[in-house]
Amino acid sequence: MTLRSGPAIVAVIGILVAFATEHHGSAADRPNFLIIMADDCTFRDLPVYGGQNARTPHLDALARQSLVFDRAYLCSAMCQPCRAELYSGQYPMRNGCAWNHSASRPTTRSLPHYLEPLGYRVGLAGKVHVLPRQAFPFESVGGFDRNCVRNPTQAHDLTDVREFMARDAQQPFCLVVALVEPHVPWVMGDASQYPPDQLQLPPNIADTQRTREDFARYLAEITYMDQQVGELLTTLELAGAAHNTVVLFTSEQGAQFPGCKWTNWDTGVHTALMVRWPGRVQPGRTAALVQYADVAPTLLQLAGGDPAAHEMDGTSFASVLAGQTNAHRQFVYGMHNNFPEGPPFPIRSICDGQFHYIRNLAPDELYIEKHLMGVKGDGLLNNPYWGTWIWEASTDRRTYQLVRRYMRRPAEELYRLDEDPYEMVNLIGDPSLAPVARRLSQALDRWMAAQGDPGAEQDTPASHSAAKRLQHRFVPPDAVTPPPTP
Repeated sequence: MTLRSGPAIVAVIGILVAFATEHHGSAADRPNFLIIMADDCTFRDLPVYGGQNARTPHLDALARQSLVFDRAYLCSAMCQPCRAELYSGQYPMRNGCAWNHSASRPTTRSLPHYLEPLGYRVGLAGKVHVLPRQAFPFESVGGFDRNCVRNPTQAHDLTDVREFMARDAQQPFCLVVALVEPHVPWVMGDASQYPPDQLQLPPNIADTQRTREDFARYLAEITYMDQQVGELLTTLELAGAAHNTVVLFTSEQGAQFPGCKWTNWDTGVHTALMVRWPGRVQPGRTAALVQYADVAPTLLQLAGGDPAAHEMDGTSFASVLAGQTNAHRQFVYGMHNNFPEGPPFPIRSICDGQFHYIRNLAPDELYIEKHLMGVKGDGLLNNPYWGTWIWEASTDRRTYQLVRRYMRRPAEELYRLDEDPYEMVNLIGDPSLAPVARRLSQALDRWMAAQGDPGAEQDTPASHSAAKRLQHRFVPPDAVTPPPTP
């Protein structure tokens, strides 16, 4: 369901504002918002989404108390673009952050701009990785490491988070806690709890000994992240705010394994999303198709604001939270500009929840992501398991197919997600599905045109440099900028 203007949306806004404020009294009693983000966590590796390895008792408990979205997506499976989308409600081309290590346009508006006029204080703890400051003017909240590539992650301290939550009981808050696990390097948690030879590797991951060892370390970081989620929820309780706080957990994009992060495959752009609001959101699961761009307008609407008054690509799914519908979008969209993570390899995609259509705009080129090559540094950020894939590919046909799948992409791909969730069988050549491919391709064309997306011309060093200049031009000289994220 997508409503943008006219009498219909006015009526819906009235209903949902009542939903947000019922039993809470005055405007000062509007719900708080706590957004907890993992970092580089493939949603399918979580038990709530069928993961067979990771142990996440706190997320499992949260899921039982939440509405779990089975079809939540982000537009770009890279740290900076997806965060800019989440906070702004705009797609990468609209807000300007269409590459990793770039910046949004200085005129971009985000959660602080949307919620502070409604009386909210809006803070961010942990990883920032959005620029420039005036586009994302969050209050800085301490206690969590901002550097996602530190080895080891700095110990966290919940003092500042609790103070922010409890500072003023008469003023609602929105707090983002952006954790840095399970981002590489995978060094946190107890990997001995995950014996490599006992793991069930997903079908899109090659089965080599080094891969199993690294996957065990990745799983240990998921469990470490889960522990932090539990501590944050306990802190919310101790602050006396749990009863009137909308808790949103999301896993961000896929992990740094081939075919997850930095790709438009489902394991890259599909994300975990759980929403808990005690007494207001009925626990369960929904098949509603939603996207990161929809989160900001949803929070704004629950806070009593009007998303239609702002330039957003997303639309509020508050009616899904209210149990009024189990549908939201017709399509979710994806884009990938590979530079500077590797040579240009632009990708665009669209999904209707059942079929996923991917268009590779440079199919004659090799897809290369430099952080997978394992040839620089100490290997903690460069994943030396990839070299074992290449070695095994010379003798093992399945590993060869996985390497080829990753590096040689056809012009078009089409997958049926309910039958092939890991997208191992490309159906683009199936004549019976030609109408499906054509429908999705045409819808993707319309979206690109609406976004002013030129396609391959966007994924160039010159285009990235133009966006990168915004970072240096608009960040104050005394601002502390976290190190770049692989």
